[in-house]
Amino acid sequence: MNKLIYFHGFGSSGAGSTVNTLRELLSDWTVLAPDIPVDPAEALPFLKELCKNEHPDIVVGTSMGGMYAQQMFGFKRICINPAFDISTHDDILKVGTFEFFNPRKNGEKTFSITSDIIQHFSEMEMHQFDGITDYDKKYVFGLFADNDTTVNCEDIFRQHYKNVVHFHGGHRLDRQTIQQVIVPLVLELV
Repeated sequence: MNKLIYFHGFGSSGAGSTVNTLRELLSDWTVLAPDIPVDPAEALPFLKELCKNEHPDIVVGTSMGGMYAQQMFGFKRICINPAFDISTHDDILKVGTFEFFNPRKNGEKTFSITSDIIQHFSEMEMHQFDGITDYDKKYVFGLFADNDTTVNCEDIFRQHYKNVVHFHGGHRLDRQTIQQVIVPLVLELV
């Protein structure tokens, strides 16, 4: 059975509508979707260990999850509207307490961002492309929406990778995009 690991975006969880649609459309696959820790100092090692242990056929991430997916070197990856520079978006990443968009498995409903967490994002961003191999260059795809007004990191992606796909839509994915763009690419790559 094929396996996909999905990395959600900032402030979300592994229980969002995107992963539910992926599970429905890839019903004969194992689709894992962890709740990503808020602090990248915890999140990055957690996600690398998860991929090492689970051996997914492909890793798919959206927004912040796309930024993390890009760093899962050695795996086939799809980075959808990746937020490679989230620390520079003070409209998104700011000090305070916020509500998660979707429920967390542990029941938590809120999360806090501290200046240390923002600094951890900044530090990680400086090294996020270190270690790219020829395999990665061949099997990492960046998908970018034509109406994404939240983040647009296509220029950053193109500095490191050549596989770029454009699709009609915004920052958040809808069912049609998942069905017509994401799933066909997943099946093509695997």
